[in-house]
Amino acid sequence: MEGGQQVGPEAVEHSERRYFVIIDGVEHIWHQPTITTAQIASLGGFDPAMGVIEIDGENRERTLAPGETVELKPGHGFAKKHKFKRG
Repeated sequence: MEGGQQVGPEAVEHSERRYFVIIDGVEHIWHQPTITTAQIASLGGFDPAMGVIEIDGENRERTLAPGETVELKPGHGFAKKHKFKRG
């Protein structure tokens, strides 16, 4: 490792996890267990001031608050993809 830093098994496991978010119909890979409204907007290529709407597995919509953080589930399964759209 560079700089003499060692990475423990937890850090390696965490860095290898992939999360999937769908923003305006486009799937994006995310490597962290959480994502903020600003990060969702940035991935989607739109201004966070437009707002972000979360769509759950039953197609219920919920507007996220500015600065809100969403916990993601790792994996690539139908129920594990988080869907968002611009407000």
